[in-house]
Amino acid sequence: MRPGISHYCQKCLAANPLGQEFCARCGTRLMIVTEPSASRFEAGPASLSTDEHLLERISAAETRVARLADRLERSLDLLLRYAQNAYFDRSLMRALVSLLTEDGVIETERLERMWSERCQRDTVEQEEIVHRDEVRLRILAGPRGQDKEFEELVNEGFLLIEDKQVPQGIAKLQAAAEIDAENSTLNLFIGEHYFRRGKTKQARSYLARAHAALPDDLRVSLLLGLTCADDGEVTLAKDLLSSANTHGGSSFAGHYGLGWVFVAEKNWRRALGEFKRALDVRPSPEAHYVLGCLYFELNRDELAARHLRKATKMDAGYAEAFYLLAQVYERTGRKELAQQALEKAKGKVTSLFQPASRLIAGADKRLASVLREDALTRIRADQDKDQH
Repeated sequence: MRPGISHYCQKCLAANPLGQEFCARCGTRLMIVTEPSASRFEAGPASLSTDEHLLERISAAETRVARLADRLERSLDLLLRYAQNAYFDRSLMRALVSLLTEDGVIETERLERMWSERCQRDTVEQEEIVHRDEVRLRILAGPRGQDKEFEELVNEGFLLIEDKQVPQGIAKLQAAAEIDAENSTLNLFIGEHYFRRGKTKQARSYLARAHAALPDDLRVSLLLGLTCADDGEVTLAKDLLSSANTHGGSSFAGHYGLGWVFVAEKNWRRALGEFKRALDVRPSPEAHYVLGCLYFELNRDELAARHLRKATKMDAGYAEAFYLLAQVYERTGRKELAQQALEKAKGKVTSLFQPASRLIAGADKRLASVLREDALTRIRADQDKDQH
């Protein structure tokens, strides 16, 4: 560094002693800009333009860094204020809850439970919004995605669904599916919609389209197999569900649906095997209840009672399990236990395996709901795995 020159002003280029904060000539606040190392060896006029250019570039960069640091400092200050306000708001809410609890106006445990449920619902809704947007983009990535009418129908359909106008939104998507009948993502989305609501006739038509385009997609096979079983098409349902269980991995819905198909064929041994696998995959009161129903049909009362007691132990409000347990006790001569179970059953329950019963649209709403939820959860988990 040349003697006497240690710091250049970024505005007027005047030399200032090292450590000086403001320019002695123009008063500008000095940035940390030192003389370029090349000037130690080149001191001619030719190097002047290069020096000035470097000074301008470094000074501009330093100015931006200073502004960024200032913005970050202000952002941190705002975050700290928000955190402090949130802490005070939470303290106020807790004080109000305590006061209202002491006065007997509210129940703290119930309030916390409702708040937890609300937070979970909000989280699920947010995840659903993100999922729908990903589906929309995959639909538009298809061959007809650039078609203006198709694109408008898809976008309008998803906007209506997000705006809680689901029937109108699905109608738009159905119109889009008529334009692009081979769009497997769109057909699967509409099929899932109807499957979730137990409308298997409508679901099947769209799931069949999706399966035609994606014959090896085991997720589509699972849903289509369940709708075929509900419609009584035993052979096709058995093929689809067997494929889904063998190659796609075990699921409660897959094994329960296949067990139902074997019941329709009076193949009790294989039905029992599938229902046991369903219990292994998802230990639940519903799985124990299904096994209890089958053992009851086979007149194996002790095994039926064992599974039904497990179902009622896991869920003390399972009316269907209590009613069937009362039937088992009645048939085995345990009148008092039968009466106790019947009091908890809250009315007569239709047999699960009656000839006219259906898998999804049958009389047992609880089992149908669990079946749909399990199948759709499996579908969503596989889709998320594929995306990652």
